[in-house]
Amino acid sequence: MTYLIDASDLFAVALSLKVAAVATAFNIVIGIPIAYIFAKKNFFGKTLLEALITLPLVLPPTVVGFYLLVLVGRNGLIGSILYNTFHVSIVFTWYAAALAAQVVSMPLMVRASKAAIASIDSEYENASYTLGKSRLSTIFNVTLPLAKKGIIAGIVLAFCRALGEFGATIMVAGNIPGKTTTMPLAIYSAFYSSQNYKLHFEVAILTVISFAATFIVNGMEKKGGL
Repeated sequence: MTYLIDASDLFAVALSLKVAAVATAFNIVIGIPIAYIFAKKNFFGKTLLEALITLPLVLPPTVVGFYLLVLVGRNGLIGSILYNTFHVSIVFTWYAAALAAQVVSMPLMVRASKAAIASIDSEYENASYTLGKSRLSTIFNVTLPLAKKGIIAGIVLAFCRALGEFGATIMVAGNIPGKTTTMPLAIYSAFYSSQNYKLHFEVAILTVISFAATFIVNGMEKKGGL
């Protein structure tokens, strides 16, 4: 029997890619500065802050989803302000799925980037300073290029983790067909409704996308592209 791809499959694939891309973009913007600070600075409370950043990596995803509901739900600390002031509700939208994916995947981005930045010989940065370059110029022209291999690895790991996010997503975004159903949620639905052909197809698609991302990065690394 041949399984024909339907609109719900295409929607789930497209939404998963969009959610993972948005989550990864935010991880790049937020995660790299955090990783740099952790790698280069010592300050009071650093260990506690690092633990808080890493926490979503070790907590059950449903617990992360619960905390997100406490923050962005209509009665949450942030969500109530958004709803009462702007009549905007994040929960049960794809924005909530992107937020959940970003929160659970950021620790991977931060940890990989921090390790890469910390491994750089400080002599390269000191040489840049002696040439009159500012700290910001040194970061963008010396530190980040030297750390790019680890940073790109962190980006790929974060993207794949965001692509496969399930527990926190179902808590804050639900599983609404045609609205918030990502690939992991579609797989969950297909399994419990005994739609075996649909299940196998969606599992294969998610596996291929995740494998392709890691394969490309490994190939670039072997060729010296990273």
